[in-house]
Amino acid sequence: GASEETNKLDSWLYPAYVSGIAFPTSISVNNCVCHFSPLKSDQDYILKDGDLVKIDLGVHVDGFIANVAHSFLVDAAKETPVTGRKADVIKAAHLCAEAALRLVKPGNQNTQVTDAWNKIAHSFNCTPIEGMLSHQLKQHVIDGEKTIIQNPTDQQKKDHEKAEFEVHEVYAIDVLVSTGEGKAKDAGQRTTIYKRDPSKQYGLKMKTSRAFFSEVERRFDTMPFTLRAFEDEKKARMGVVECAKHELLQPFNVLYEKEGEFVAQFKFTVLLMPNGPMRITCGPFEPERYKSEFEVQDAELKALLQSSASRKTQKKKKKKVT
Repeated sequence: GASEETNKLDSWLYPAYVSGIAFPTSISVNNCVCHFSPLKSDQDYILKDGDLVKIDLGVHVDGFIANVAHSFLVDAAKETPVTGRKADVIKAAHLCAEAALRLVKPGNQNTQVTDAWNKIAHSFNCTPIEGMLSHQLKQHVIDGEKTIIQNPTDQQKKDHEKAEFEVHEVYAIDVLVSTGEGKAKDAGQRTTIYKRDPSKQYGLKMKTSRAFFSEVERRFDTMPFTLRAFEDEKKARMGVVECAKHELLQPFNVLYEKEGEFVAQFKFTVLLMPNGPMRITCGPFEPERYKSEFEVQDAELKALLQSSASRKTQKKKKKKVT
């Protein structure tokens, strides 16, 4: 699978460091919002022509994390442009990501990004998924304290901490946009991705749980992992229950929008350098393939999206001749 290949590549590229998966490969289709990462024992899902597919993954080298997610249509012929609601939602999500690349810079506030995302998505008659967060990244930490919230409820607006971006910070910008109401729900699909919560302690009672948990700590530390990564899947499925019940592990639930709607996702990792943003992960996107009848209306956002996001080249200081 994709996760195994990522691991092989990591150990070949960075033999001297501890490296590996920082987020297991998830492939979420159409109205599935995120975290669909099935086990070997689960039934296969056969991709169909026209499916809107979101691939999401992350890797780390020595605890330094790089995340990426990308959306595309299965077998969309290059000659035929994508139109209709799939084009609307992919364009909206892509432009939200591009706006964030230009807005997540030292001195700006996280609320500016939230507002821009709402305006861009609504101009395509789409909605950002409610309450989703983009996180600051730190060494060994995938969910840093500074966050950007998407489409917050009134209560989330009150509770969400305002933050200012600062130079040398790193963010995983995660944009999820829907053709529907933007409400993601757990539809009862089995959770397969978990992450150790280092703030929680509990004495596990079951032997299977203890063996499973010690393997989690040894192999993954605080990084998200999938139950698919365990040799004995049945034991992993048993062991995780007690760990999750007592909150030693945080679940990444599989979420869904309403049947018939489409969700697009773009995620990239950006370093806030003194001379501008440095995007270090990005999927190949061809905007000309997606033809929407809508466009961004807001003049300020239009100008922002047309502005360059490339870093300024720093002039080298000439040494004085003494």
